[in-house]
Amino acid sequence: MFILPITFVMVLAVVQVGLWAHAQHRAQAIASQTLAAARAFDGTTAGANERAEQAQEQLGGGVLRTMEVDIDRSAYLARVRVTGKAVSLLPGMGVPVASEMFGPVERLVP
Repeated sequence: MFILPITFVMVLAVVQVGLWAHAQHRAQAIASQTLAAARAFDGTTAGANERAEQAQEQLGGGVLRTMEVDIDRSAYLARVRVTGKAVSLLPGMGVPVASEMFGPVERLVP
């Protein structure tokens, strides 16, 4: 009698983990593309924000919701943090997703 509900819950859990992993991968891809724009020799924070929006549109789909991008760029280091929530099978529940990357800014050194 209890096998069906337990099996149903296990299947929901596996699907939810898959949705979270897919959203996490999207956040990493967006962070990577945004960081590349921020690290460029002639890159700016505004340009990196624009690249983040383009990456989100190109990836499409609604797996990653309420995405926020935080970009810090100094003369030597660029840092990008993408946060959001993965789609949840249960209404009102959101599984948090985050990806942070950083790297040196391209510059000419004599």
